[in-house]
Amino acid sequence: MRKVLWWLIAGTRGGKNRLRIINAVKKEPMNANQIAKKLDLDYKTVTHHLDLLKENGVLTTMGEGYGKTYFLTDQMEESMDIMEEIMKSTDIGD
Repeated sequence: MRKVLWWLIAGTRGGKNRLRIINAVKKEPMNANQIAKKLDLDYKTVTHHLDLLKENGVLTTMGEGYGKTYFLTDQMEESMDIMEEIMKSTDIGD
């Protein structure tokens, strides 16, 4: 998970928004529309990042369609120390 998170957060454009999404979902599971509104981001941008995070084992979903709700995977919950490390080692968490 360490390599995946470094690549998703610190190694690519959009890492800051992916970090914001992870932190938002950690606090409260939400659907894509709720995330977009909460973070003041474009819906299509959010869905792009959600797809990447899901494909890489960071997020999982329950439900279908518009109400599909995003949650952190168990593996991601166990890797939150890596997120802290990334935030401290880069300017992304600022």
